Amino acid sequence: MNDLGVPLSVLDLAPVSQGSNPSQALANSLELAQIVERLGFHRYWVAEHHNMPGIASSSPAVLLAAIGAVTSTMRLGSGGVMLPNHAPLVIAEQFGMLEALHPGRIDLGIGRAPGTDQLTASALRRTADLSVDDFPERFVELVGYFSGSLPNDHPFRSIQATPALGYQPDIWLLGSSDYGARVAGMLGLPFSFAHHFSAANTLPALDIYRAAFQPSATLREPYAMLGVAVVCADTDDEAEWLAGPSALAFVRLRQGRPGLYPTPEEAAGYQFTPFERELVRSRRSSQIVGSPATVRHGLVELLARSGAHELMVTTMVHDHRHRIRSYELLAERVTLQPRRSSTPDAAPRDALVEH
Repeated sequence: MNDLGVPLSVLDLAPVSQGSNPSQALANSLELAQIVERLGFHRYWVAEHHNMPGIASSSPAVLLAAIGAVTSTMRLGSGGVMLPNHAPLVIAEQFGMLEALHPGRIDLGIGRAPGTDQLTASALRRTADLSVDDFPERFVELVGYFSGSLPNDHPFRSIQATPALGYQPDIWLLGSSDYGARVAGMLGLPFSFAHHFSAANTLPALDIYRAAFQPSATLREPYAMLGVAVVCADTDDEAEWLAGPSALAFVRLRQGRPGLYPTPEEAAGYQFTPFERELVRSRRSSQIVGSPATVRHGLVELLARSGAHELMVTTMVHDHRHRIRSYELLAERVTLQPRRSSTPDAAPRDALVEH
């Protein structure tokens, strides 16, 4: 484990930095996955985003297959797959195949948001109806392909997804509001909350999850993981410099013009308007930036407030070398135990019931 007392994991968006390209970003992800596996991080998730030039992780299943081929022990998963964007059958086949290829290592994190703008969501779904009201029905269908539990009167009852039936990954629900928290609790599923961009909702959502929780065949007690944005460097000043581009990238995203991940020099030279500075200030509350000691203090404080069972760290900086260094410094400061075994990790805290 480590001296924080909870597992530490990694969320990767495969950032495409200014001066780089998607091919290099994906190669960086494969390298980072191998490094953090050796450092002892528990799981490695990749996120689904579309129409964002600065993020290359548009197809989690494809990227996870590549990462699985160069790792051997760390759990791998989606943080997440946006269920409204895809037919449940397709997701079941993709993640059933990943589970068949890498038994006992795959997590399927499911999200309800589109993960993109409305026009791109329309292109993905090929329909003018962009509502997410049918999420419960889609979720039941998805699980049914893995378990063979579709009702006899379901229109797709006769379909056998291969590989999916008998190859169910661990299923998580993701959220940034109370909806996902409530559904995860009612279904007795592990819950991953996006603290890194919805910090104000973190504690209320966790309270709702715990209050709604019903034990299930999957989980006997609530299990909550928080996504947290971290930039760790040798000094506080260096970390602040490296974190500067995240503010500019966030402002551009809110303006509807996402681009390649900017350099620290570009971010330092940008003249933020008063409104933009307020946007950045509000977002900064969800980030933990600083030296190893500063970052450890921030993580300890977050755990004390939230009671989270696991933290999933995402580090967005311009230079890939600095991203690697951030995870190395964090692992060293919290005395993360390097991996030596080739046996896949057991489920955390004995909370997950064996499939």
